[in-house]
Amino acid sequence: MKSFGIDKIMQLLPHRYPFLLVDRVLETEGGTHLVAIKNATFNELFFQGHFPGYPVMPGVLQIEVIAQAAGLMILSNMDTVPDFDTILLSVDGAKFRRIVQPGDQLRIETKLISNRRMIAKIHGAITVNGENAAEATMVFMLVPKASRSGEKKDDK
Repeated sequence: MKSFGIDKIMQLLPHRYPFLLVDRVLETEGGTHLVAIKNATFNELFFQGHFPGYPVMPGVLQIEVIAQAAGLMILSNMDTVPDFDTILLSVDGAKFRRIVQPGDQLRIETKLISNRRMIAKIHGAITVNGENAAEATMVFMLVPKASRSGEKKDDK
């Protein structure tokens, strides 16, 4: 099992502030399981408007946290810095069971369900203080990083 911080996370994911939502990876095993954390602080931009006087982390951002952790699980298993990004194809069975507020530490766990060619199906869940907060099953596709910028790999 290996753990890593924000420097490695930024090597693996294309996301940047204010949309990079995973703070640390606590453990990962062979691309099949990952545990990460996200500290929800009052300084997060979304808390300012969702909702004034009663800050709540939007469910769609909880799904994004799970998706980023799943991407890290897939990409951290590669032997070198991957030349791929993960693209979310579908979200199934999303459930929200607890409100996430400033001061909460989200524990995100992802588990590989299946992996065929460049398509991976992953289940992810968030807990806060041992309570279930959110969960979903997602499907991802690996795509070459060059396709993100629109350039062909041979054009470098």
